[in-house]
Amino acid sequence: MSLLIRINLTLGAVFLAAALIAGYACRTLLEANAQREVFAEAGLMMDSALAIRDYTANEIVPLLSGRIQNEFPPQSVPFYAATQNFLRLRERNPEYTYKEATLNPMNPRDRAADWEGDIIQRFRNDAHAREVVGVRDTPMGKSLYLARPIRNEAGCSPCHSTPSIAPRTLIARYGGDNGFGWQPDEVVGAQVVSVPFARATANADRAFRAFMISLIAVFAAVFLVVNAVLYLLVVRPVSQIARVADRLSLGDMSAEDFPRRGAKEIASVTRSFNRMRTSLEKALRLLEK
Repeated sequence: MSLLIRINLTLGAVFLAAALIAGYACRTLLEANAQREVFAEAGLMMDSALAIRDYTANEIVPLLSGRIQNEFPPQSVPFYAATQNFLRLRERNPEYTYKEATLNPMNPRDRAADWEGDIIQRFRNDAHAREVVGVRDTPMGKSLYLARPIRNEAGCSPCHSTPSIAPRTLIARYGGDNGFGWQPDEVVGAQVVSVPFARATANADRAFRAFMISLIAVFAAVFLVVNAVLYLLVVRPVSQIARVADRLSLGDMSAEDFPRRGAKEIASVTRSFNRMRTSLEKALRLLEK
């Protein structure tokens, strides 16, 4: 096996190991960044919902309070406003979801699904829990969910304590069977936002492919440069020395001189061979006499 092939095999093994290590590190960082990106989107959605609820409670409810005696406008409920806003969002982005899931809701559409009920129960079991984050499989792929507890605050009690004290217009709209019996400061539900991983994962995949292609291109360029340098500085001079030495060993004193150019070490070898050739020629001339 030639020296150049051995060096190439060694370089190939080193480059392969380096590519695997760099690829693994890059993939790990990109996946972690994708998770942070999805979590940031979920947090932004949650903050948007809270902003909508605060806006409704502070600016819309006072405007509609006079109508409650004659007609119950659902727009006066902060939960309703936040939910409606994100329903409009889902028209263009169906993979994003927001729900104010409740175990005993007044509006049936807010009833918690099984997995949402488990989250609510976690908040009930741990009074100090302020947030729950997890990943679940959906028909559209993996999705990160962010949940925060909904507590029965003082402003909710007039409508959710008992049907007898709730506004009659509310009873007329939703009935008196559901959404009552909430206790003060009780965890009655959870705000749950779901953000898909698909977009962030696709971005991570594109970045990973670009990185690996660039890495392979760099390795290929280095590989070619190293081979060219080895051939010019080592392989070709050594091959020339070997060819001249072979002719001299057969007694052909007309062979060309050993090459004088090359790296310092090669030049040192050729000088030694040239001295040997000169000594050999002198010895042969003495024998001819």
